[in-house]
Amino acid sequence: MEEKKDCCAQEERISMPLLGDKFPNMTVQTTRGEMVLPEAFKGKWFVLFSHPADFTPVCTTEFIAFQTRYDKFKALNTELIGMSVDQVFAHIKWEEWIHEKMGVEIQFPIIADTGAVANKLGLIHPGKGTNTVRAVFVVDADGIIRIILYYPQELGRNMDEILRVVEAMQFADKNKVAMPANWPNNEIMGDKVIIPPAKDVKTAKERLEQAKTGAFECKDWWLCYKKI
Repeated sequence: MEEKKDCCAQEERISMPLLGDKFPNMTVQTTRGEMVLPEAFKGKWFVLFSHPADFTPVCTTEFIAFQTRYDKFKALNTELIGMSVDQVFAHIKWEEWIHEKMGVEIQFPIIADTGAVANKLGLIHPGKGTNTVRAVFVVDADGIIRIILYYPQELGRNMDEILRVVEAMQFADKNKVAMPANWPNNEIMGDKVIIPPAKDVKTAKERLEQAKTGAFECKDWWLCYKKI
């Protein structure tokens, strides 16, 4: 009997989404009405970010920081959507407080979760009740999860970094290249981007010869980069 229970528990367990997975279809209640994800953002990238709770200090600074950069996200064809296990009226009152006390109007939707969304995405903080971790899901225009970031409750996120990774992924997709550390301010190559390494002997031998034409620069056949 016990073995049967374990079997059923395994069958009912929902796996967390991984990089490259389609974002799970879900209907959510938000401060901007009911939405179906990822369909609501079809043709756009979106950043879904969870926060532990409304009316908390770090989360308040994060929402102000996201709103301050909202136009920059939209310029990258990217929408924002927040989330926590709080009722919608709590979100609305918190938005009002931020507007009244901090002079910032939150213009993106916030999901009012009952726990179903958080459990499906693996966002419940271990040992802290229904509080969600500070997670970030970057989803592309086809609804594919491209980046997942997790932060502890004690650490506020760097929104400029989230902007950077969205821009970098879009740039990499468009130009079929890879991005160096700290792009566009890499210590070796500045804002140049990395050409995918050679995958066969012939290409490896040709790579350094091609670099002599000035089309790109190489430190070796496996480390070549160029300006775009």
